[in-house]
Amino acid sequence: MDTLSRDSSSGSNSIMPLAGVILGVIALLLGIFTMVKANKIEKTVAAHGDEIAKIATIESEVRSATAKSETDMKNLRDGIQNALNQVGTEIGALRTQLTKVEEDMKKRPAAGGKAGAGPAATGVRNADGTYTVAAGDTPSKIARKFGTSVDSILAENPGLEPNKLRVGQKIKLPAGK
Repeated sequence: MDTLSRDSSSGSNSIMPLAGVILGVIALLLGIFTMVKANKIEKTVAAHGDEIAKIATIESEVRSATAKSETDMKNLRDGIQNALNQVGTEIGALRTQLTKVEEDMKKRPAAGGKAGAGPAATGVRNADGTYTVAAGDTPSKIARKFGTSVDSILAENPGLEPNKLRVGQKIKLPAGK
């Protein structure tokens, strides 16, 4: 007999089916294990998919906020530039006005020039023999300044109230003093 027939006729023919069953059970267990692992991996991928979708949403929001902030910054820069331009224009106008005022001031005669040209100087004897009261003047100070008496000043200025002198008020000085 040949080898094949000898093997099948011997007592080992009961091992082959048993080995096949064992290999089948192992394959079945490996299949179940693979399915469990694949299910876990599928869940992990699904969970990461949600996170990836969230990241995409956040990225879109960041791009939108960036675009808005760039627009706001441009508007702010333009607004500031316009305000600075207006300030520059106003400064130019004020300089022009100031130059005109300075020129007018140069044209005006100094104190003691033409009558009515401006306020009279205080603390000095005027050409008409009067005195223009200065700040801090009292009848006694005026009398001392011009070598006369308070009574002489009061006699020249009837109705003058010594305690109510005003800066710029004109009083008559006694003649010859």
